[in-house]
Amino acid sequence: MTSSPLSPHPDQPANASRPTPPVDAGHQARTADASHPAPPADARHAAHLVHTAVALRDLPRSTGARAVVMTMGALHEGHATLVRAARRRVGPEGQVVVTVFVNPLQFGAGEDLDRYPRTLDADVELAAAAGADVVFAPSVDEVYPGGEPQIRIAAGPMGTLLEGASRPGHFDGVLTVVAKLLHLTAPDLAFYGQKDAQQLAVITRMAADLNFPVEIVGVPTVREEDGLALSSRNRYLSGPEHCTALALSAALFAARDRLAAEEALRVRAASVGHHPAPDRAAALAALGEDRAAADAHAVAYAAAGVLHGPAVARAAARAVLDDAARLDPPLTLDYLALVDPSDFTEVPDAYEGEAILAVAAKVGSTRLIDNIRLVFGAGRPEATAAQQGGTTTEAADTADTADVADAATSATAAPSASPPSASPPPPSVTSTPPATPPTTPQGPLGATR
Repeated sequence: MTSSPLSPHPDQPANASRPTPPVDAGHQARTADASHPAPPADARHAAHLVHTAVALRDLPRSTGARAVVMTMGALHEGHATLVRAARRRVGPEGQVVVTVFVNPLQFGAGEDLDRYPRTLDADVELAAAAGADVVFAPSVDEVYPGGEPQIRIAAGPMGTLLEGASRPGHFDGVLTVVAKLLHLTAPDLAFYGQKDAQQLAVITRMAADLNFPVEIVGVPTVREEDGLALSSRNRYLSGPEHCTALALSAALFAARDRLAAEEALRVRAASVGHHPAPDRAAALAALGEDRAAADAHAVAYAAAGVLHGPAVARAAARAVLDDAARLDPPLTLDYLALVDPSDFTEVPDAYEGEAILAVAAKVGSTRLIDNIRLVFGAGRPEATAAQQGGTTTEAADTADTADVADAATSATAAPSASPPSASPPPPSVTSTPPATPPTTPQGPLGATR
């Protein structure tokens, strides 16, 4: 698997005179550090609202780089995070353009095009407060003069998997409008949320394969305080449905924590060695374990090498989702997939390296998605950071080592967790760039779907 390259620090102003070459097609999008707050928004700052490509071109272009944040409107804190990341990256001399366009091409039959919220006045206010200079809100006729385009961009094999399988033609519609908006806004950088991992991956691939002179930047997922990934669709959830929907993030965190527990056991098994069981217990006691006897079996299990990270992670996540299917209202699972970020194909149980654990499900009539990045491989130093980071900042090493051992020992049985009682992560986003994957459309467009 190809690893993700690190982007220049997001707070370094970009050089508009030398656009960054497209990311290699086999790589993930570059990741923005959205962990520290942006400078306070100037109360006098107001974003220009324009509706046509001509009006956008007529606006004076700044001397610095131009960044674009593509959305489908109904902006929330997740979008504001994208705008702030763009503002930091281009600096005071740069320009940040936010597009607001509900793209009909990416809605399939029976999907919620007419139901999708339109809140332009509030969107302009939020974008300006986050640091946008321009809001480009074109009409459908402006983007697609003469009706739907006869020629579209095909997403290829990656566009037929997961979200593409559930929503045929969706990514063709996403890429077509992204390409058009990149041409219309002519940015040096384009920022997208990592919650829509597959969308970010296909956009990154398109930019590389078709030589778009733009740098694609991924920004970590933003979550509500209870762990639910921010989405414009969350507003459709009733109170009980919101409670059930917490199973999506709870399943991902369960997989991450189970994997971290397994990794901790492997490290401790290596330090204890391959002594007979009584000697192993004594060796653990010498390491300061309070529950050495109970822990000996778990370490022996890890030392035997019978734990397989991908299988353990899948089982831990599926147990949470199975529990949620029995709630009232129930969660209806669309897919749970552990995939290679380079092509979104399922990884085998023996896989080592980075992977994306992605989930999609319906609660009531609302379809939600989420994902987390995991790193597999015993002893990999980056694994701990990635598994603790995920899309949140909470760490798995807050539990004592005996509790971690118990968690990994229970991996031999079907793990179980109850979504509503799962411990939520803090609301802040991670500052670990590789920890979260690239983000159902945060529109094409950044607009979280």
